[in-house]
Amino acid sequence: MNDTEPNVVTGAFSYTGKYITRQLLSVGEGVRTLTSRIHEKPFGHRVAAFPYRFDKPDELKRHLEGATTLYNTYWVRFPRGKVTFDTAVENTRTLINAAGKAGVRKFVHISITHASKDSPLPYFRGKGLVEEAILQSGLSYAIIRPTVIFGAEDILINNIAWLLRRFPVFAVIGSGEYRIRPVFVEDVAGIAVGAAHEKEDTIVDAVGPETFTFNELVKLIIDAIHSRARIIHVGPRLAFTLASVVGWAVNDVVITRDEIEGLMSDLLVSDAPPSGKTRFTEWLEENADTIGKVYASELKRHYRSRSQRR
Repeated sequence: MNDTEPNVVTGAFSYTGKYITRQLLSVGEGVRTLTSRIHEKPFGHRVAAFPYRFDKPDELKRHLEGATTLYNTYWVRFPRGKVTFDTAVENTRTLINAAGKAGVRKFVHISITHASKDSPLPYFRGKGLVEEAILQSGLSYAIIRPTVIFGAEDILINNIAWLLRRFPVFAVIGSGEYRIRPVFVEDVAGIAVGAAHEKEDTIVDAVGPETFTFNELVKLIIDAIHSRARIIHVGPRLAFTLASVVGWAVNDVVITRDEIEGLMSDLLVSDAPPSGKTRFTEWLEENADTIGKVYASELKRHYRSRSQRR
């Protein structure tokens, strides 16, 4: 493999991986990617693309040879078809093993706050199991744990705005007093790239400088886009039913039961010092004219070509 491409980014044509790739290319570092979107060329010929072949570990190892750093964004937001959280965990273990055999020196992994193998929620439990596999691998590592990532192509914040633009009411789950601490996607990429160059192994929460209750977050978006929607508070079961109806209309999964429980359990917040600098309030003001104008579909983004990433 070409030693002028010392970085491999899984999902370089997707969301977080794309911003990591941009930062690496901007400082002249070579990048190749493992992806399910082989035919997409957002970076032209600057990024060589190879397919995920978790079923062929030797081939996966060859695609990693010559790389010093592997940035891993591979994951699934929810089970789809034959791809489950258990599948994603096993696939990531295969990737970790291949990285070790290929001589990769640093494994930079995008996880999530409060990842735990003991979590009752499959998403957070799966992330915890992957973290455990990294710690036991013998590889030098940096584990980045973002909360909710926001940016031009994010799904959660954008789709809250989309709903607020189109419906007279917006359903907040429960009291809405649970907290959320959004972090900018470019900051997450910068944290990951910075951690790759540190000598010591590290685990860091990627969090922005502002914390809101969910009620406050929704009200900020309402004011920014001049929505006339009225907030109502509903129970988790009704919220999931309403989201399922909207999901049917837009052919997408708007929110899962696990995501509802994780949100209400304060799993998308951290008390760690801010590692991201971008303030959500300032970004929202700057992007108020465009946020929520178009619905952001998880299924179209991640499953149209059977790709699975965070």
